[in-house]
Amino acid sequence: MTGLHVKDIIDYYRLLPHPEGGYYKETYRSAESITPECLPGRFTGNRSFSTAIYFLLEQGNFSAFHRIKSDEGWHFYAGGPLDVFIILQDGRLQVTRLGNNITGGETFQAFVPAGCWFASAPAAGSSYSFVGCTVAPGFDFADFELAKAEVLVLLYPQHEEVIRKLTRM
Repeated sequence: MTGLHVKDIIDYYRLLPHPEGGYYKETYRSAESITPECLPGRFTGNRSFSTAIYFLLEQGNFSAFHRIKSDEGWHFYAGGPLDVFIILQDGRLQVTRLGNNITGGETFQAFVPAGCWFASAPAAGSSYSFVGCTVAPGFDFADFELAKAEVLVLLYPQHEEVIRKLTRM
């Protein structure tokens, strides 16, 4: 990826605009699925065992606060570091920096527990971040909820600044 520009990555991988911000492409969806009676009650239909996407964010853009009903793993690939903001079930804000500077506190992987609100943005100085996301049970837009700033601020007033910065509604 050295020397590539954002447009090169978007074109090469045929990335599409994502509703939460940035660009994505589904790269894997398991052929097998799990039936609703074998899943927790929060799921309303069959879900693939697992799904994976490429995800790219440019500086000045962000992945807006949202939540899904499955666990989601994030994996760093290229570009600059990406900050992942997670509001945990107990109300604490956890910020994990994905990147390849492991001696500087960055990590190649981060995990978001099911049902937690989360957002992401390239760290200061990153022109872009190219990452992957793996979801299990697999992602389905029926499980996706985009946050409204006013509602999230009422629930977590201690995080108002970051919520307003990383929401679109």
